[in-house]
Amino acid sequence: MQQTQARVNLYALLSRILLQELEEDTLKMIKNDENILDFFPTLKDWKQFNEIEEKKLLDEYFNPDFVNLSILHLIPYESFYTREDQMVETGGANPVTDMYSAYDFMVDYEAARAVSADHIGVEYEFMHHLCAAEFKALEEKDEAAVQELRGIQKEFLNKHLLRWAPMYLINMKFEARTPLYFDAADMALEFILSDNEYLNEELSA
Repeated sequence: MQQTQARVNLYALLSRILLQELEEDTLKMIKNDENILDFFPTLKDWKQFNEIEEKKLLDEYFNPDFVNLSILHLIPYESFYTREDQMVETGGANPVTDMYSAYDFMVDYEAARAVSADHIGVEYEFMHHLCAAEFKALEEKDEAAVQELRGIQKEFLNKHLLRWAPMYLINMKFEARTPLYFDAADMALEFILSDNEYLNEELSA
């Protein structure tokens, strides 16, 4: 259960960072939690991070970097990477929407900086939704549901996130102007690769 709780927390944190600009509360949480900060080694050692107040860090460094990485220079949508015409599919034909609706997941477009359901932050949020359901099934000792949910997670990773997110995250890491988004890209990439390995092991056990 501890492993599943950690996965729930990591998918939640990554989806939050990838989906929209941070607010002061989230930045303070990262700053004051040693366990979280260990995932951001470059940020942890960055002089400005320890000397400049949160609002200034956000306004002058982190939020402009987010806009650069998610809106101006890079395109964080699966359909851009997987369609031959490189168009972002904003309608019901988007390949992720069937899985979302099958597992009661709604995209909150108002909260997200996203125009389409296949935004990287939304896809990480969907994985968080599935992991949270798995945690509930573990609490209820429903082994069949646990295995089914792990199978769905593996399917979503392999049909969607792993097909394109590594390309975006490598570009994000290369283009990042701040340690926050450099580390976040690195962590987001490593995590889906290791999570896929973990699911393979659990499902074949």
